[in-house]
Amino acid sequence: MPQPLKEAVALCKIIMRNGYDAYVINAPLQQKAMDSFNPEVDICTELDSEGLAKLFSGFEESLAPDFSGSLIQDDIRFNFFPADIIESSYTDGTIARLTPRLVKNLEAMGELPLSWACPYIPRVREAFDGFEKLDSGHICLEGIPDETLKKDYLRAVKALRFSANYHLPIEGNTWLAILRACRRVLDYVSVTDFMDEWRKVEAENMYRFVELLYDSMILHGLVPELTSLSRVKQIKNPENGEEPLWNHTVETMRRYPEELPYDWYGTLACLFHDVGKLFAGEYFENRINFYQHHRIGAKVTRKILKRLRFNTDEVDLISHLVRHHMRFHFMLTDRGIRRFKSLAEYSRLIEMARADIKARNGSYKEFNHNMKMLDRADLSQEMLEPLLNGHEIMDFTDIKPGPAVGIIRDALLEAQVSGDVTSVPEAIEFIMRYQKKEQIQ
Repeated sequence: MPQPLKEAVALCKIIMRNGYDAYVINAPLQQKAMDSFNPEVDICTELDSEGLAKLFSGFEESLAPDFSGSLIQDDIRFNFFPADIIESSYTDGTIARLTPRLVKNLEAMGELPLSWACPYIPRVREAFDGFEKLDSGHICLEGIPDETLKKDYLRAVKALRFSANYHLPIEGNTWLAILRACRRVLDYVSVTDFMDEWRKVEAENMYRFVELLYDSMILHGLVPELTSLSRVKQIKNPENGEEPLWNHTVETMRRYPEELPYDWYGTLACLFHDVGKLFAGEYFENRINFYQHHRIGAKVTRKILKRLRFNTDEVDLISHLVRHHMRFHFMLTDRGIRRFKSLAEYSRLIEMARADIKARNGSYKEFNHNMKMLDRADLSQEMLEPLLNGHEIMDFTDIKPGPAVGIIRDALLEAQVSGDVTSVPEAIEFIMRYQKKEQIQ
């Protein structure tokens, strides 16, 4: 082994003893292309330029993002390049095999065709690294999209996030590259990195982000329980007929932030609110039913969120919202509305019900009734029943059984709720006065 390579190996060992990876880039080619009068060796390491300067006193830092700097020692120049530390990059791009200096030397020797492109030399990761400027009017990967994507498959998820958050279309060739790489995105991008990107999607745009995940086939591998909803249909409403559950889910997500903007967790709960229907679905007399889908959905959601590495508090919150999202869909009694209002996050549950109704263009009859009943939940239990029952009303007013008794009873209860009547004597006086005023016989 030539002396320059031996010294390069020694430098790599020094770096590795300090806890960082380092290796000589393509030693066979470097040996072949080495200039005996001005020897240079290219080294790749994860240690940054600041660390290299501390380790080697003669190190000269470079300002280039893909070149850390150089060190001259014993008349040998050692060039340091940043290593690939991106977990989501393509396997073959992990090891740097060529550098611009090697390419130039080999071309001069006639050993390397000019048509060869220099394989990936890792560089510092930036938010829009690998993307053209957004002022182009679309989301577009730089250069050849497939090759740019290979360097970091997380860029596929970023492209979907940029498209959703900035309301920009994805350029055609970039979209095709994402489609071709969907399996590799799932293979190379860690769940943690994936969810870091997802969390940067605004609540108002999350519906669009999951649409893109679905269209790119990435969601099929990440959360197959959700994509399966596209193959299950339900009655949207009697006028509009059937619709796939997936369509309803996306529309519910779109509607939810209209009343509770910026609520990321509430919007995410809408994504999972019907996931239990896949497991609860049952046909009876040519009609599909989804009994207890909210209970089943909460359990399925908990399992999915743990798989996506949400923390315990987040899992509990979203599973809770899925578990109780049907509560506000039924016309609640006084007791029912009190039980509902005692639930944690009941305001979010109200908005989930509202978004659900909007998504299917449904009836607000039960919803409006429950909204009126919410005020009554703050009243004491004694104020929820009139101070005089029907028999007592008939005795004091001397009227016969019939609708008139119910009318007086309702009027008495309203007077109690408003605070005009607070005792039995006041109640007797009120019904006598009301009978006379309305001329009830």
